[in-house]
Amino acid sequence: MDDEGFIYIVDRMKDMIVSGGENVYSAEVENAVASHPAVASCAVIGIPHELYGEAVHAVVVLVAGATVDAEEIRSHCRTLIAGYKCPRSVEIRTALPVSGAGKILKRELRKPHWEGVQRKI
Repeated sequence: MDDEGFIYIVDRMKDMIVSGGENVYSAEVENAVASHPAVASCAVIGIPHELYGEAVHAVVVLVAGATVDAEEIRSHCRTLIAGYKCPRSVEIRTALPVSGAGKILKRELRKPHWEGVQRKI
């Protein structure tokens, strides 16, 4: 809600990451990651973290021929968003799972991380 009482929906509730008691909106982090010139597409999810409940995790597809490491992506994000919102981990893939409509299937990205783990947030 802004100063004038207007409410803005910035992300889906299930895509919100609660890390150490702070709310992190995946869309904001995705915009920061996607602004890196080597990134073709990305998705940001919450993965289990023993201390913080969830940790910010970026799944990235690079531009053809580009090379970049996780630390470079994280450093880039630190210049754009608060430190607690920056990805703690980055996974580089050749493609992201998408639906028939072309929407990224974040549930498929979350599944291997959350199998057998009880959510503590």
